[in-house]
Amino acid sequence: MELIFLGSGSAFTLEAGNFQCNMLLVAENNEKLLLDCGSDLRFSLNAAGFQVTDLTDIYISHLHSDHVGGLEYVGFSTRFNPHCDRPRLYTSADIVQDLWDHTLAGGMRSLQGSPATLDTFFQVQAIEPQGSFTWQGFRFQLVQVPHVHNGQGLMPSYGLWCDFHGTRVFFTTDTQFAWTTLQPYYENADLIFQDCETAPVPTSVHSRYEQLLTLPPEVRAKTWLCGYQGGSKPQAMVDGFRGFVKRGQVFRFTVNTVVTELRSIGLNLAVS
Repeated sequence: MELIFLGSGSAFTLEAGNFQCNMLLVAENNEKLLLDCGSDLRFSLNAAGFQVTDLTDIYISHLHSDHVGGLEYVGFSTRFNPHCDRPRLYTSADIVQDLWDHTLAGGMRSLQGSPATLDTFFQVQAIEPQGSFTWQGFRFQLVQVPHVHNGQGLMPSYGLWCDFHGTRVFFTTDTQFAWTTLQPYYENADLIFQDCETAPVPTSVHSRYEQLLTLPPEVRAKTWLCGYQGGSKPQAMVDGFRGFVKRGQVFRFTVNTVVTELRSIGLNLAVS
């Protein structure tokens, strides 16, 4: 199993050579699960040597554009390709209706000669909130994370927990710093992919680097930082983290082992 970072930047990253933090899981049988589908997708896929028709499955964590903005591109591209099946679309049941009604329907509900629904473009797999789904024999547990609170309730947003051949992995997706809420996942994971805000002007909806510095040393030692802004960044490895993930970085999971490399066209550079 390989995990490829198509990009490692934030929603508004302008850093040359980087894209939004979307990831691609590639199974041994070449099935591909996209973890979030941002508006950069048609560029980030191409830069990594893939085509939209390579995607067999998609997971959506929440409804911000850097996580769903590429779905119209995927839906139309696969719908009108006679050699391509509808991708399976996994997301929490409390996201599905808003995903169609308030994100995609405006541009996708009208096809020549007929109306369309989300099922027209995707094989929708609605998951009970904080439930799980299975892909290629691996169970993915949805973990509710506190990302945005509008004064009335939390925006539905879900990280993922999975065991890859004995390596327990926690994907935070986008979350506020929430040590108390997420402590069991931080402590029990073998590897953590943590969104990390590095912008000079802080927000209240992402985990700031300064906040993440308060994580226990043993948690920082298994944490890779992603979803960051462009420009200069702190010395993450000096501060006890695994480092900042780079676009094109690949994590290869075998039995109880993880190997990572930085991959670019025609060149593989071992980084750990």
